Parts: sequence; C-alpha cells; structure tokens
Amino acid sequence: MPALRNPILRGFNPDPSILRVGSDYYIATSTFEYHPAVRLHHSTDLAHWSAIGHALEVGFDLRGIPDSGGVWAPSLSYADGLFWLAFSVVRTMDGDDKDIDNYLVTASSMTGPWSEPVHLGSRGFDFSFFHDADGTHWIVGVQWDHRPEHPSFSGLVLEQYLPDEQRTAGETTLLYREEGLVEGPNLYRIGDWYYLLIAAGGTGWNHGVTIARSRALHGPYERDPREAVLTTRDAPGHPLQKAGHGELVQTRAGDWLLVHLASRPTLHLGERYSTLGRETCLQRVEIDDAGWLRLVGGGHHAKVVVGWEDAEVEDDPDPAPREWVDDFDAPVLDSVRWSTLRGPLPPATADLLARPGWLALRGGHSPASVFDQSMILTRVEEHEAELEILIDSDPRSPREAAGVIAWYDRAGWIWLQVTYDAENGRHLRVVQRDGVSARSAPIVVPDGPLRLRASLAGPRLTFAWAEQTGEWREVPGVFPAWTLSDDHGPRLRFTGLFLGVRADDLDGRGWRADIDYARMRFVEADHR
Repeated sequence: MPALRNPILRGFNPDPSILRVGSDYYIATSTFEYHPAVRLHHSTDLAHWSAIGHALEVGFDLRGIPDSGGVWAPSLSYADGLFWLAFSVVRTMDGDDKDIDNYLVTASSMTGPWSEPVHLGSRGFDFSFFHDADGTHWIVGVQWDHRPEHPSFSGLVLEQYLPDEQRTAGETTLLYREEGLVEGPNLYRIGDWYYLLIAAGGTGWNHGVTIARSRALHGPYERDPREAVLTTRDAPGHPLQKAGHGELVQTRAGDWLLVHLASRPTLHLGERYSTLGRETCLQRVEIDDAGWLRLVGGGHHAKVVVGWEDAEVEDDPDPAPREWVDDFDAPVLDSVRWSTLRGPLPPATADLLARPGWLALRGGHSPASVFDQSMILTRVEEHEAELEILIDSDPRSPREAAGVIAWYDRAGWIWLQVTYDAENGRHLRVVQRDGVSARSAPIVVPDGPLRLRASLAGPRLTFAWAEQTGEWREVPGVFPAWTLSDDHGPRLRFTGLFLGVRADDLDGRGWRADIDYARMRFVEADHR
C-alpha cells in the first residue's frame, strides 16, 4: 500500500465521512450552500482519490438558505446491501435558533441513483448511523437546545431507526455531554466495547477528536483520560491546523484509519487565515493495550505523510504544477469540476449550445442574492493558484457585468469585471466586498474578446488582462485574499475559497457573456 500525503482531498472538502465496501473506499464531504450537494470521492489504495460525483444533484435545491447553511456533515454507512447517506440541511441559523432537517437517502451503488429522502426529524445536526450486529439501526447526533439560558449543544443522543416504517422511534437516550462543544458523533463496535468518536472544541483552532466508550450501547460512556486522540490546538506552527471531526474505517488487512478535517493556513501580518477552507486527511490509528484509540507512532498531532512499514515514501520537494482546462465543448456543464450556489443553473442560463465551444452565461441576480446568482465556481486547492478565461462580453449598462471572481460568500468576494458606463464606455473594474463594497478606478479596454486572469499567492490576490492575442497587463493593486477565509470577521463561516466566472444582469433582460475556455493551475507552496 503506498504512503499517502495529507491532505488527500485538497481545498474545500470538510467533515469527511469514510466507508469501505470490499476493496473500494469512499469519502463524502460537506458542501453547505453549494450545488451539487454531498461530494463523493473514491479510492482503491487510500493515497490516490478521485471525485466521482455527488449524491444530491437532480432536483435538489437550496435557494433561500443562508451562507454556510445548507448541507452539513454527511455520513456514509453500508447495511442490508445498500449504501446509506445521512445528512442535515440547515435552513436558518439566527442567534439561538437553528432550523434543521435531517434526512436519509440510500442507493445500491455509490454513483446512484439515490432514493427520495426520508425525513429523520429536526432535533439537531451531525447525524450518523450505527448498524449493530443484531440487525438494529441507530442514529446518533447532536441535540440542539434553542433556549438562551441553556447550553445550545445539549449533548449527543441515540435514537433507533425503523427501516420498514421509514421513521425514527421517537425516544432518545442521552449518551454523552460535557461543558465544551461536542459534535460530529459516530458509534463503532470494536471487540467488547462500543466506542463513541466525538468532534470536540468547535471547528476552529481548538478543534480535535476525542473518544468515549461503554460496554453497553446505551451507556454510560466513559471519556478517554487523554485530552484528545487527535488535535493540533497546542501546535500553532503545525502545517495541518484545526485537525478534528473524524470517522474510522478498517482496511481489508485489519488496520484502522481515521479520516479527519484540517486546514493549511496562510499568514497575513502574523495572523493565520484558512483561505482553502477545511480539507480531508487520513491517519493510522490503533487500539492500545488499555483499550483506547491512539495514533500509530504515538502523540496526538496529525501527520502530513502517513505510511506503512513496507511503503515507499515519495519525497518530492518541488511538485509539478497541476492544471486543467475546460473548453466548454461538452453538452452539459461539468458538475464535478464546477459548483454553483444553492441550485443548478438552468440550461438557458449556462447555455453550451447557443455558441458551440463556448459557455453562454446569462446574467443573474446580484452577489447578495440567495436565489438566482449566475456563477460557476471551482475549489481552490493550493495557496498558489491561477484562473484564466477568454471572455466575449459587450455590456451596455452599469447593471451588466461579467468576469473572473474570487468567492467566499455573499459578504466576501473580489471580482474583476467587464462592465460599462456612459463616462468610460466598456471598461474593467475590480469590485470587492468585505461587509461593504468598494470599486477600483476604471480601465478602459478595446472592443473584442479579452483574456482575464486571477492569481492567488497566499494571502494576496492580483489580476491581469490581455486582448485575445496580446500581452498580459497587470491590473493595479494587490487585493486581500486573506479576507476570503473562515477566520476573517465575526461571522460563523464554514466553507472555503473558490475561483470562478460570474455574470450579472440586474435589469433581467437576458444579457449574457460568452466564455471560450477556463484554465485552472495549482502550485503547491508553503505560505505559512
């Protein structure tokens, strides 16, 4: 088995859930407000992973939900010859209140088709299934308390699921609670023990994985005497920060692995910013002589390179850049490569037939909308990244604009746009939003198609433009990519940085911009 190098899923791939069926390994990750929902990945050797699609795509719509709401913490399992996928949809998250719906979908194949969702109630979030050896099925999850005088995270609860009736039993057992935040629970039966794996300390720099155990399913559960099985909260210089939210999987050889999230921050003025979001990692674990889960090799810090005794560890200090190009020659948009906000773009909005070989992107709502934005986005996987497009755009109003964008959420984005006003004619501007909007001075450009480029270098973002066959010209200014991160500002933010293409038509007259190609390039670099 080859050594693996963390993160195994780079860029925004949080809350990983792992499953092995035969010789195939699968990971599902959270997608929050992005469409398609619940990203699925596959591997046969644990070191090399590929995205194979999404579980929630056709007919799934999240329009109206808030930023960082949507689909949280999907959890995979396998029972009765079916793949089971539990997930939460967070519809509102205002103050003490959270409106949450939990669902189950099943399929005979990981690539679907997936069943219609079965509603599992609205008690809390981070629900997962435990299938006991006696054939019973159980749900364990976070119980939310909306009352302001009570702790919101009111414990981890267990409830039986009745598959023949497609409903929960309605009665819960409180399995575990402590003063700090505990969430992301998963149950396992290993030997004579039931183990409750727990995400502790919140999703930020204090994140970690701990464990509790019991001889009986319903408890009582005894907490691990150690502070954490896995964390980097005490190692601020470690390359894998925020390590936590884990699940276990056993290999065919009997080894145990822990999948977990972590972040690779970049530095700005000495402060850490996780612009890439939370990524997916794997660690080797074992049960020690006292019956507790421990990292193989000791300690509690995440390892960047994880190997087996007979594995060859590849040490490549200067990895080659990774690059892909979408020429928009396919009849439909590549939904593995591109994400959209809250729902799919209708064929008339992302039109690949109107001008063969081009994406005709019809403008939509403003960047503030939770309904019909017209934008395609791709995950940023490294701190050095570059997106280049060729755009044919002829706006005739300040309310028509299109171009390349660095996007975090509706309150945080930086956009190089081709737009128009009576004073300057067709021109370029950089418009950015960090709570409030700001616009750069205009750059008047000639008629015809333009190449636009967004370049990320750690905490900094720059832009350039060129005529179709001309030399590149830098757009004045260095822009704050570090603001496009979980860690900037007072708001709860759970996603990551995307680069993409957007078009606005604020008059709703059907105006469009045509995109000939999009070229994405990543270079691994340490920006700590």
